[in-house]
Amino acid sequence: MLFYIWISVLLIAITLYCKQVYSRFSKSGVSHFTPFPIVGNTGSFLIRAKHFVDAIDETYKTFLNDRFVGIYIFLKPVIFVKDLELIKKITVKDFEHFLDHQALVSEEADPLFGRNLFSLRGQEWKDMRSTLSPAFTSSKIKHMLPFIVEVGDQMISSLKTKLRESGKTSIEMDVKDLSARYANDVIASCAFGLKVDSLSDRDNEFYRMGFKTSDFGFLALLKVMGYASAPSLMKAFKMSLFPEDSRNFFKHLVLDTMRDRKAHNILRPDMIHLLMEAKKGQLTHDENSDKDIGAGFATVEESTVGKKTVSRAWSDNDLTAQAALFFVAGFETVSTAMTFLMYELAVNPEVQEKLAKEIKDHDKANGGKFDFNSIQTMTYLDMVVSEALRLWPPAIASERLCVKEYNLGKAHEKATTDYIMKVNESVNIPIFAIHRDSRYFPNPLKFDPERFSDENKHNIKPFTYMPFGLGPRNCIGSRFALCEVKVMIYQLLQHMKLEPSKRTPIPLQLSTGSFNLRIKGGHWLQFRARE
Repeated sequence: MLFYIWISVLLIAITLYCKQVYSRFSKSGVSHFTPFPIVGNTGSFLIRAKHFVDAIDETYKTFLNDRFVGIYIFLKPVIFVKDLELIKKITVKDFEHFLDHQALVSEEADPLFGRNLFSLRGQEWKDMRSTLSPAFTSSKIKHMLPFIVEVGDQMISSLKTKLRESGKTSIEMDVKDLSARYANDVIASCAFGLKVDSLSDRDNEFYRMGFKTSDFGFLALLKVMGYASAPSLMKAFKMSLFPEDSRNFFKHLVLDTMRDRKAHNILRPDMIHLLMEAKKGQLTHDENSDKDIGAGFATVEESTVGKKTVSRAWSDNDLTAQAALFFVAGFETVSTAMTFLMYELAVNPEVQEKLAKEIKDHDKANGGKFDFNSIQTMTYLDMVVSEALRLWPPAIASERLCVKEYNLGKAHEKATTDYIMKVNESVNIPIFAIHRDSRYFPNPLKFDPERFSDENKHNIKPFTYMPFGLGPRNCIGSRFALCEVKVMIYQLLQHMKLEPSKRTPIPLQLSTGSFNLRIKGGHWLQFRARE
């Protein structure tokens, strides 16, 4: 009897606590779906009935005219901002109120990934951003472009070999696997100075560790939501997103490479070299950094935060953490962008052939040369890549942590009370949903590069297109990512024609088995050699 009494008391306590927590939005008239006890509004993607972006998109469209809406991640209230002026205030004008990200991992549980640029907060983040910013200017990317082209040549050679050995006119490929291995080899070369051929040596250690670190499956999703809703509890249990062997691998790789280069006076213009320069305080902005040129329409500009000069000393662990972040961010987001771009080119052959013609004409006019200038001058290539990043942005939302109490105003016209953000509450910008809002992009589900033509791109409203984020905390590597994607597509369409195969899912649906963007049914396309 005593046991049942205690169970009843516990259930009543949980019910009363949930009632109090889940009244946060109701008190201010913030629209939201009714939360389920404990799990909040996460039930549909916890049971894998929906992908996270579909759940957010449903909330976004249901309350279409609201300035912002709410969801509960377990017991934590999270605001999704829809109003463009409010997005501008949060990311730019009132940035100091939303300076930080919610921690994805505890620094105590994971000192390597807990010290990267994404995870750092406050002044430490500002100093690290200023330290690293010069490493991602166009002048630095230009020096790395030949390494990317070399990896692309390696990929084309492998594809031609597979096609020849098949004895057929075409071969079926898993393009997610192809793009992941390509991205892996680019990072190995441009970041760590390693020559890796993951298409031939499929089980090499660098790829295995990279895949293991970047694979955000269902367990990783639970950990991310755990840190979002109960960070203290996650820290207490020292929960880490990343396996210990992956952390040790990157730590030894970076430090050993630095020592080797210092001992043998090796100079190679890659990320390890730039980190070594940063440690010595010799990594500075170019004289013309204020006029730094982009790598396409999607390029984001560095703010004044990143252009300040700092003299802070960083530890080896701090610099290793940035190299690890460069790998994780570059491996998953870039390979995802390339996967969906290849899919869209295959199912939109008229776009593919128009781009192939631009590539052929450029190749002929430039004697086979492809450099940073090519990236800037190939108009249709940029239009195609820009549209792929609109329809399938790898970063599906941009999250900020409120560090100073902030008045968001009223959620909608009928609301009677302003919503006051409290310290440590999160606000999200639903990039995926905004990119597919028909008010900003007519016929939003259509893959239409013409949106980004010289005649049309001025129609795109500010703060509606943000594949690399917004404000001072935007993606520091946008130039590098755009270069990598454009080099791959250039070389691929130069030699191959992409076609749907029997296993290509048409229409495309997202797999619910991963937090990352994956195609339900697989990523299969047919590759045929061009004449």
